[in-house]
Amino acid sequence: MMSVAARSGALSPHMQAAKHSVKSLVFPGAKELVPAAAPAGIRHAHTDIKIPDFGDYRRSDVSDPNKSSQDSSEGRRVFSYLVTGASTMVGVYAAKTVVTQFVSSMSASADVLALSKIEVKLSDIPEGKNMTFKWRGKPLFVRHRTEKEIATEAAVNLSELRDPEHDKDRVINPSWVIVLGVCTHLGCVPIANAGEWGGYYCPCHGSHYDASGRIRKGPAPLNLEVPYYEFPDEDTVIVG
Repeated sequence: MMSVAARSGALSPHMQAAKHSVKSLVFPGAKELVPAAAPAGIRHAHTDIKIPDFGDYRRSDVSDPNKSSQDSSEGRRVFSYLVTGASTMVGVYAAKTVVTQFVSSMSASADVLALSKIEVKLSDIPEGKNMTFKWRGKPLFVRHRTEKEIATEAAVNLSELRDPEHDKDRVINPSWVIVLGVCTHLGCVPIANAGEWGGYYCPCHGSHYDASGRIRKGPAPLNLEVPYYEFPDEDTVIVG
């Protein structure tokens, strides 16, 4: 009992302060105060705390309580749409720039593009002969045909061909046949001016091509490929 009484004596100042606080809330006009001689360690309750004023941070369109909130929400919605649209446009433009730079970095350099074309001087190739050039890592056959070869290939019956194609559809100038020297069977390199038709012959598996590069006998399924080429003048051809 004595310990309880001692503890209650220590709590007395706190109880007095609480009593004063409650009385101040219930009876605002009360004059009773906490005794001035209260111990210095007592923490009194304060009821005069000021609520912070955030008026400087509020929008003018929402600070007025008499103004309709509908008008304010419409304005904010329009502003949000504008910001979203502008952000989307900026993002799309940035993505386009990144993709364009990435694709351009993967494109061929100037020296590689220069090798994509080859220029051949036709006067160096005698009539009836074939010359081989290297183009894009593949052999390129340029053949100067005789008048007899031109007439023979033009007279071929297309029904006799495995891969029907007229000679005039494979050449620009009948005197010149330009084809890739890659057999369409397994990618071997045929021999020029050889075979049963005097055109090209692949010794690997016995494919015979005529002087127009068309398959005539053997396992090859297709004619020799004709690359894109043009004649800037009578003595020059540019392939590629």
